[in-house]
This record gives sequence, C-alpha cells and structure tokens, in this order.
Amino acid sequence: MAAQNLGKQAAAIRAITDYVKNGQVIGIGSGSTIVYGVQELAKRVKSENLSVKCIPTSFQAQQLIIEHALPLTTLEQCPVIDVAFDGADEIDKNLTCIKGGGGCLTQEKIVAYFSRAFVVMADSSKRSDKLGTTWMKGLPIEVLPLAYKPIQQTIEKKYGGNAVLRIAQKKAGPLVTDSGNFILDWEFPLEVDLTAVANGVINIPGVLEHGLFVGMTECLYLGHQDGSVDIINKQKY
Repeated sequence: MAAQNLGKQAAAIRAITDYVKNGQVIGIGSGSTIVYGVQELAKRVKSENLSVKCIPTSFQAQQLIIEHALPLTTLEQCPVIDVAFDGADEIDKNLTCIKGGGGCLTQEKIVAYFSRAFVVMADSSKRSDKLGTTWMKGLPIEVLPLAYKPIQQTIEKKYGGNAVLRIAQKKAGPLVTDSGNFILDWEFPLEVDLTAVANGVINIPGVLEHGLFVGMTECLYLGHQDGSVDIINKQKY
C-alpha cells in the first residue's frame, strides 16, 4: 500500500474507533479516505452488532454504504446527525478546510452542518499553515449553470485570481455535480482574507455553496505513513 494510503487508512480507522457508538445516525463523506472509514464501520457493525443509520453526501458515498450492507437513511427521515466523517483537500492549523475537489461540496457541507460532530480524516500531506499552499487547484464554488459566466467574471473582478470552470475528465464539457450544477475552481491570491471573501462570494446570486469549511471541524485525525495518527481537537485553537 502506498505511504499516503497508509496514512489515510490509519486516520480513518482511528476516527471510526473513537467516535462510532451504537444507535447513531452517521454522515458518510466522499473521496478516497472515506472508503477506509466505511470499511472499518462495516467491520464494527458486524463484529459488535451495532445499530446505525448512514446518510450519504454523494452518489459515491451512497454506493459505498450499499456495498457494505449498511443501513441507508436520509435527512428527511433523520434531520439531526450524531457524527459525520469526511476527508479534506487541505486543512490549516485552525481546522478550516478546503473541500470539494471531488465535486460534492454542497452536500458535504449540508451533512456536516446538521451533525453534532464533524470529524475530518486525512493523511498528513493535507495539513498546511496557510490554505492554498498545498492544495493548488483553487477553492471550489458550486454555481447554477445559467449563471456561471457572470459569476466567474464577478469573482475575478472583485476578488482577483482566476475562477476556472471545471471540465469533466471523461466527457466533453463541464463537470456536473450530483445536484446538476457546475463548479468554478477559484485560484485565489494567497494574500486575500479567504474567510471574508468566501462570505462575500456566497451572496452572489447563482452561487450555491463554496468549499471553505470554517469553524465546523470538531476533530482532525491526521494519519502518517508509519501508521501513527495525530488527533487535533477544535478546543485547542
């Protein structure tokens, strides 16, 4: 197994071990790290005869839940989630995350917001002192397709940088999210106050959500290639 994957696996196993309890409603994030988390969750459910319900943040997450024979539910049925697990594209010392590299930011943020605890699992390469220094692909912003061009121009004119329409990898044209929208990857100037700008961007008509998660992470599990895990709690900051 690649060193980075060992870190992801170690973080995911430890987070699931520490946070999952019988009777919980659990939010299941998206991406590569969550695969290890779902595998560990399925093992615990089977070995400990746990009763849990899982809410997915994406089609990928839903398929993982089904594949591992875990009970599937919705926010309509369970509007309060006990704990949500997810990865991050980059996370700083204040536990602020950039998410959405996989295109699921809006659904991920909804599930995180309505959770009593939002837990991030990542390998050590995702940690940085300043957002935008290790994740170089920009801040994902989900937008209505009809408005992507004026939104793109407005962001660039008002805040600088480049707001790039994300193109699909295996088809011609833009990537389309699970909700049927487009994504602009905003390559922002490093000197900007990212939190202040993101709060402004969200008020542009046609913007659904951005991938900056501020003040949401309760705990970060950061895995290293030797299998060790750093546990960083929100209250330390």
